[in-house]
Amino acid sequence: MLTEEQRRAAADAILAAEKSRVPMIQPSKQWPEMELEDAYRIQDHWAQARIAAGAKVVGHKIGLTSRAMQLASKMTEPDYGRILDDALFNDGAQIPAGTFIKPRLEVELAFVMGEDLMGTGTRVHDVLRATEFVVPALEIIDYRTEVPRAITDTIADNAAFGAIVLGGRPVRPMDVDLRRVGAILSRNGIIEDTGLAAAIMGHPAAGVAWLVNKLAAVGAGLKKGHIVLGGSFTRPVDIKQGDVIQADYGDLGAIGVSFV
Repeated sequence: MLTEEQRRAAADAILAAEKSRVPMIQPSKQWPEMELEDAYRIQDHWAQARIAAGAKVVGHKIGLTSRAMQLASKMTEPDYGRILDDALFNDGAQIPAGTFIKPRLEVELAFVMGEDLMGTGTRVHDVLRATEFVVPALEIIDYRTEVPRAITDTIADNAAFGAIVLGGRPVRPMDVDLRRVGAILSRNGIIEDTGLAAAIMGHPAAGVAWLVNKLAAVGAGLKKGHIVLGGSFTRPVDIKQGDVIQADYGDLGAIGVSFV
């Protein structure tokens, strides 16, 4: 376990790496005694600093929702980070690639909350009842630390969140079978991957339910209007300046962005 001073030092180092675009040495290497609780507290300190500088938390992201990713990271549950308003883009955006260090992109669904949701014992049906609509989304992930990374490094680094892109057609959560929502991800006209949302813990709302239960342990929850990225159902695809991305969600529309 780390001291509060060490946690703040790690958060400061992540902030510096984010600003300089030069990855830092992994926190787990600098502080080998670092535990999961420390990692989330480092993330808290990072978020507090970003908020003090003018950013606003508009939701959460959930990672490691697929079985394959959990096995690869030797984890048995997902992780989470914050979504900030200065990292929110819309369909058709031209995104400066230099904003990131080594970005990758994933296909997801975003839940927009229609009411507050918090407390233990939250289940999929509770999430669906509290969700106003579900919308296609892309997540840009980025690392502010060197690799390879321990799971504690990823969590401390805001669960590798870089940015979010929203687009396509919003739908009410009960109007479609969210498990069967599929997407085709293309980069520069070449199909890179396809997937179904059922790959996210069996149902894309399952990750949101997990998040609510996890946040309850620290006296927090989801607020009306919050955006929650439910987790990826395609593999991460590397992106660079000049790339054009198209994600086709079938009946839910499409998202297109370019990196300049």
